[in-house]
Amino acid sequence: MLLVLDVGNTNTVLGVFERSAADAGPQYERLLANWRVTTSKTQTVDEYGVLFRNLFSMAHLEVSEVHGIVISSVVPPLDSVLRGVCERYFSLKPLFIEPGVKTGMPVLYDNPAEVGADRIVNAVAAVEKYGAPCIVVDFGTATTFDCVSAKAQYMGGVICPGIGISADALFERTARLPRVDIRKPARVIGSNTVGSLQSGLYYGYLGLVDGILENLLKEMGEKTKVIATGGLAPLIGPASKHIATVDDLLTLEGLRIIWERNAAPRGVAGKPAAPRKPAPVH
Repeated sequence: MLLVLDVGNTNTVLGVFERSAADAGPQYERLLANWRVTTSKTQTVDEYGVLFRNLFSMAHLEVSEVHGIVISSVVPPLDSVLRGVCERYFSLKPLFIEPGVKTGMPVLYDNPAEVGADRIVNAVAAVEKYGAPCIVVDFGTATTFDCVSAKAQYMGGVICPGIGISADALFERTARLPRVDIRKPARVIGSNTVGSLQSGLYYGYLGLVDGILENLLKEMGEKTKVIATGGLAPLIGPASKHIATVDDLLTLEGLRIIWERNAAPRGVAGKPAAPRKPAPVH
């Protein structure tokens, strides 16, 4: 089995893939289980280890069957903790998505090292599953728009505050406005404070997303595919004028794909080959 982890500022998403066949080499295709947990910067190696083992136990999966681990992290203080978890509880060295790892995608950013690992992972998965050119909208703590050219090159994109940040800021900066659940209201015109807030957050953010996509599509061409992922993608994606596909598992699939592109030859399971450093590939 292959364990993949996408570590974000708010949530960490885990997935476990199974080999497609006993003799299929490094190919992992079947997703057996996936979980979304809160990212905690204060938990220790042992606390994370117990959490991961409990998740495996509830899904009736054996930790000893994990042959490889790949991690995408945008929380650097947790990297050493997660590395310790992998070595202590899984007896494996994880592959972190970082500069030098083979992704197969040239990065046209001015400084490729600045690009968040999750953004590259999403772009790789989108091209593999849906083709290029494409735009990936990831609804996380921040909402990112990642653009991939027709030649499958990572071009760059847009970063803006996530809808959760907007809701928190409104609550923290006002004396009388309450914190509300982020959801699609029944009507645009709110008849009470909660309904008005929900309408403003939902339709305001939908307008932001569609406005950015409209301008990106003018630059990239109307035939560009738009894919949404992230925790709030099912909320915003279906109402967007431009988002064609909502793929909750896009990042997990991208991690699997990158693992396979860096996997050791058959017979050395769980030990990724030493990453090469092709330029300008991230």
